[in-house]
Amino acid sequence: MDLRRKFEKLKGRAVDWSIFIILSIIWGSSFRLMKVGMEVLSPYDVAALRMISAGIVLLPFAYNSFKKIPKNKMGIVIISGLLGSFFPAFLFCIAETRIDSSLAGILNALTPLFTILLGVTFFKMQVSFLRYLGVFVGFIGLALLFLARGNITLSYLSFSFLVLLATFFYGINVNVVSRHLSNIGSLNIASIAFAFLIIPSLIVLLFTGYFSLPLSSGSYLVSTIASIVLGVFGTAIASIMFYMLVKRAGGLFASTVTYGIPFVAVFWGLLSGEVITLAQVACLGIILAGVYLANKVQVKKIPAKTTGI
Repeated sequence: MDLRRKFEKLKGRAVDWSIFIILSIIWGSSFRLMKVGMEVLSPYDVAALRMISAGIVLLPFAYNSFKKIPKNKMGIVIISGLLGSFFPAFLFCIAETRIDSSLAGILNALTPLFTILLGVTFFKMQVSFLRYLGVFVGFIGLALLFLARGNITLSYLSFSFLVLLATFFYGINVNVVSRHLSNIGSLNIASIAFAFLIIPSLIVLLFTGYFSLPLSSGSYLVSTIASIVLGVFGTAIASIMFYMLVKRAGGLFASTVTYGIPFVAVFWGLLSGEVITLAQVACLGIILAGVYLANKVQVKKIPAKTTGI
């Protein structure tokens, strides 16, 4: 019986790590797809197309999902879609008009650290000294990353801050899903969230004038396809897998997908001719060391009835 239990546990961990690796590849490649999309399209077009294509893929599941989600949880599901996908999609695209895709991927590694900070501050999460040390080390790596670049301009800092804001939203979303949506199916969460996002995304495309562009010409077609692929794989499919991972392995483990994402993003950056220095790679190592320390020990949570929530 013990052997069977151990086997099931190992099998479960193998599934968790498989999801982890696939998500790292998908999301690590997303930063390059954003760049391809923005070769001729605006960042608002790319982000909106990403949301719409994800919503359309998941729309057939939305009707049944609507019936399965408790009415008092519907608002939380929509907030999860906004914080976990909609706002970050626009923030990342706008940021990548001024910073490299590889740098965006590196900065994305701060998501687990924001998950801890927000969990402690707003979600009654209790953490050890080691976790606080990990957060501190991670942000030291962030500071050194900016210093390693040299000749830092206000524009560079401000557009990098947009990525940090996106990871901040991710941190909120991880805590919200882990705490309030753990009993709702992953597909149900994703399909409702993205179905809701179709309308605001269409409004964005109307305001940007996307539909008046020469969309049948080669460059516009390539950028549109890249944006759609980004939505289908980098948002719809990846979001279902992420919600699944949060529920299977916990919010903090799920947020450490950002271990793998920077390496995939840096790989694509090198292939596309972006300049990545050894100092930046070393800073990435420091950030990931902080993430490792922060994730080393299991989080201790106060039981829900003692928190007043």
